[in-house]
Amino acid sequence: MSEISAHARPYQICTNCIMDTSDSKIVFDENGVCEYCNNYYSNILPNWHTDERGEREIMAQIEKIKRDGEGKDHDCLIGLSGGVDSSYVVHHAKEKFGLRPLLYHVDAGWNSQQAVNNIEKLVDGLDLDLYTEVVNWPEMRDLQLAFFKAQVPHLDTPQDHAFFAGLYNFAAKNKVKYILTGANYSTECVREPLEWHYHASDLRQLKDIHKRFGTRPLKTFPLAGIFKFKIYYRYVHGVQVVKPLNYMPYHKEQAIEELVGIYGWQRYAHKHYESRFTRFYEGYWLPSKFGYDKRRAHFSSLILTEQMSREEALEKIAIPAYTPEQIAEDFEYIATKLGLTVEELQALHDGPNKTHFDYKNNTALIDLGTTVMRKLGLQRSVMR
Repeated sequence: MSEISAHARPYQICTNCIMDTSDSKIVFDENGVCEYCNNYYSNILPNWHTDERGEREIMAQIEKIKRDGEGKDHDCLIGLSGGVDSSYVVHHAKEKFGLRPLLYHVDAGWNSQQAVNNIEKLVDGLDLDLYTEVVNWPEMRDLQLAFFKAQVPHLDTPQDHAFFAGLYNFAAKNKVKYILTGANYSTECVREPLEWHYHASDLRQLKDIHKRFGTRPLKTFPLAGIFKFKIYYRYVHGVQVVKPLNYMPYHKEQAIEELVGIYGWQRYAHKHYESRFTRFYEGYWLPSKFGYDKRRAHFSSLILTEQMSREEALEKIAIPAYTPEQIAEDFEYIATKLGLTVEELQALHDGPNKTHFDYKNNTALIDLGTTVMRKLGLQRSVMR
């Protein structure tokens, strides 16, 4: 256990989900139920409609998208990673809603075989157009190495930032008014605390870490800070984000079975593991170096939405996400791809842990924005 995750407070785990004191700021009530659960029952669930009301609301948005898209080759944009959430949105957009989406994929150099297969199967099976933005690998590698050297937990920031910055930049540049995403309460109502996974949209932090540890300029790497895509693109360019999965019954396992049966879609072990880097980072690096296991948040979301029992989640979390053989294989693969020896990557793993507060950041401004969004009812999950 690292010095960051080894807290003075006694260990405690929620009596309702499996979030615990590896989230150092977690709060429990007198019954031992955590704030994520209480927020879900009091704030998310009463305002989350997946029945006839939800269908009416999403169909009203769909009809507007269709009207605004008349005469255009495509009426909306969907970012496709090859994961279940984005894949299911693509399926529904074409087959259920009758939309004409342009699919957008960012290749950051870490796609798994399953991700590549799933993207191809959906594109071919639905006869849709795909635009792939390939990130300059030397720049991607340099930024990724900078985050390793910064010793922060949020090593996935370079990849995550490329995904959403590329998507929003493309939408604004090409005058696309609607972006459909796979964001949803069903599998994401419990959000990872920021100490586990800091905002990938904090451009100030990204630039500061790269300035300190990077070795080459980011000439073509997709960049867009949170204020650019939340405010400028929204209110100047008119780019709107639609989250269809929040308006319909969405059961992860049923969605996977549907995608497998229709398209020959391929499963992967855990949420976000369609990226080989994310699999290594979430499955091994984060738990072993920092003591953070994102599966706690993922499984807790499924517990709250009644897709997994707490007992099943406890059994799963007790088993490492990775076998020793897989760890050794991916450790060597990641090191080689980043231009490091296994020993050099191990030295980074064993180095002193840092947090996002050790570098320039826009935490205060982002927190202010989150507070405003919560008061307006636009943000209901616990974000801290």
